[in-house]
Amino acid sequence: MAAAKSKSLTPVDALDKKAARRELARLAHEIAYHDARYHGEDDPDISDAEYDALRRRNAEIESLFPELVRSDSPSKRVGSTPGSGFGKITHAVAMLSLSNAFDDEDVADFVERVRRFLGLGEDEIVAMTAEPKIDGLSISLRYEKGAFIQAATRGDGAVGEDVTENVRVIDTIPDRLKGRSIPDVLEVRGEIYMSPRDFADLNLRQEKSGGKVFANPRNAAAGSLRQLDVAVTAKRPLKFFAYAWGEVSKAPKATQYAMCESFAAWGLPVNADMERVTTVDEMLAYYADIEKRRANLDYDIDGVVYKVDDLALQERLGFVSRSPRWAIAHKFAAEQAVTVLNDIDIQVGRTGALTPVAKLEPVTVGGVVVSNASLHNADEIERKDVRVGDTVVVQRAGDVIPQVVSVVLEKRPKSSKPYKFPTTCPACDSPAVQDMDEDSEKKDVVRRCTGGFICPAQTIERLRHFVSRNAFDIDGLGDKNIEAFFDLKLIHTPNDIFSLEDNDKAQEPRLKDREGWGAQSAAKLFAAIDARRTIALDRFIYALGIRHVGETTARVLARVYGSADHWVDAMTAAGDGPESTAYLDLIGIDGIGEAAADAVVAFFKNARNAKIVSALLDAVTTVPLDSVASESPISGKTVVFTGTLEKMTRSEAKDRAERLGAKVSGSVSKKTDYVVAGSDAGSKLKKAEALEIDVLSEDEWLSLIATD
Repeated sequence: MAAAKSKSLTPVDALDKKAARRELARLAHEIAYHDARYHGEDDPDISDAEYDALRRRNAEIESLFPELVRSDSPSKRVGSTPGSGFGKITHAVAMLSLSNAFDDEDVADFVERVRRFLGLGEDEIVAMTAEPKIDGLSISLRYEKGAFIQAATRGDGAVGEDVTENVRVIDTIPDRLKGRSIPDVLEVRGEIYMSPRDFADLNLRQEKSGGKVFANPRNAAAGSLRQLDVAVTAKRPLKFFAYAWGEVSKAPKATQYAMCESFAAWGLPVNADMERVTTVDEMLAYYADIEKRRANLDYDIDGVVYKVDDLALQERLGFVSRSPRWAIAHKFAAEQAVTVLNDIDIQVGRTGALTPVAKLEPVTVGGVVVSNASLHNADEIERKDVRVGDTVVVQRAGDVIPQVVSVVLEKRPKSSKPYKFPTTCPACDSPAVQDMDEDSEKKDVVRRCTGGFICPAQTIERLRHFVSRNAFDIDGLGDKNIEAFFDLKLIHTPNDIFSLEDNDKAQEPRLKDREGWGAQSAAKLFAAIDARRTIALDRFIYALGIRHVGETTARVLARVYGSADHWVDAMTAAGDGPESTAYLDLIGIDGIGEAAADAVVAFFKNARNAKIVSALLDAVTTVPLDSVASESPISGKTVVFTGTLEKMTRSEAKDRAERLGAKVSGSVSKKTDYVVAGSDAGSKLKKAEALEIDVLSEDEWLSLIATD
């Protein structure tokens, strides 16, 4: 079977010392990047199988060239550095990861290594526990005298994130343990996860509300737990399985299996599919059975974990590098199948992204019938040279959304032609462009529709954004009502919102007579709309939902251009070309990058967008930004934030201060008016005190700006 061409790697046994050193450096950098994506950002961009292959290659090279092992070697590292959004907790006992087995021979070798290390004879039984390897987020829960005290993520294995308050709202984790023989100190370790059914429901809700859609249950669980707003975590259907422990004042049992039985007795959820096995054949039979049942389980798994059952033997075996000698993870192979790609369908997302989807001849992959698969973007299609009519390899590899891995070239029809990715939106026929990434100075791999409000695939999402809190903030026009009014053809563009009351008079039935409404609620909505007929210019600009124009960029534009008419005229003139005075003025503004400038220009070059903005300005009055901030107690003041803020992120604090007319600086000087100090404030706080600058706590700061 031939596959699409990809970058070939020199076999490990063919590397010389110089090449091995270069390859270890490359692998250290690449694995660190993927660790951060997976553990720190909950957003991996390669499959588990691809990640495992990188680690295997690193281990093989280190085995051949032990003198080249780097100080930053992936073999010495667990997870990634904890994020900055939470406090830190140092684990009393390190949270290590497991070595991997990828086939039956690896499992047999593991058992043989255990026997050899312990000096056991062939007739001596080494009992093991076997349990499904949950694909979730590792967590450590600390109980003292039976009471839940704190929770920490794995982090880098030594230090994790303090997610105590978020964990408290997970129903399956008890606040207090029950029963007898509970150790005074017990750190329970396990996995927080989300069931496939709950994951699907969450993504459906997220899509309807315009929120983030998660790639798989593991990402959803991790993202839900690591919310700065505990209320968000509380709404997410998170669950927990306990399977191990860290610090414990006294273990009441002598085996792994019995300890997990104790967990259950104390009220902690444990996996009922854990079994005790005594031979390699029993271990492999368990693996085969779980793999067969995998698609029907109420949780995602990516393998099986075997552990030596006897705790005394575990202690004798100890640890090596980043993993215990007494446990191993038997990973599932990537689930693949071969089928025919019948067509490539371009779907337009709510942000305008054009996503190619492979329409497949239905095929069973890992117990699930697959008829669609992701092709990611135009670059991926070109790189793999995927064409309509090709026979392709499809893979699930633990991901919810299958993907096309490669093409079986020898089965390609002679009449096939390279796929041409559309340059116009299939939903509205507007130009679809690739933005420039200002950091990498490369084009974005995603092609996006420039149609804006006139694109039916984006309309509802853009209307939701238009009425959102930091835009027009219209009370009573939440996601549900926006969607309902759109379906009723009452609202299609933003200016329809401001003619809703007049249009309602010509409708039958009237809004007040519709189900769920009444005369009072309808009147309240119309009053809320009228209250927003005057709005700050930066909010108006932000509400349009132009790509790359967030709140900060909108404020910059509002300050520079002063009025809506001036801004619209300048943006229209900038469309005359990159050499035009208006475009050069725009790109020359501090804080306005090329991507934002081009996005605004493209927005106004679309005649239908320009018409919508014109109609909108006939319906509302914009107020210059300076007049909005002039009455603020911090208008014109210079503010520095330092330390960790608890009630808002640093970005939120900065945005709000700038909205109130303050200048936010990154350093303290004699020109600084206020220093807002959170926990763990350092040198900036000391300098502020030395210069006798007003230092405010977070609460004092919020009290000062409460007039907003």
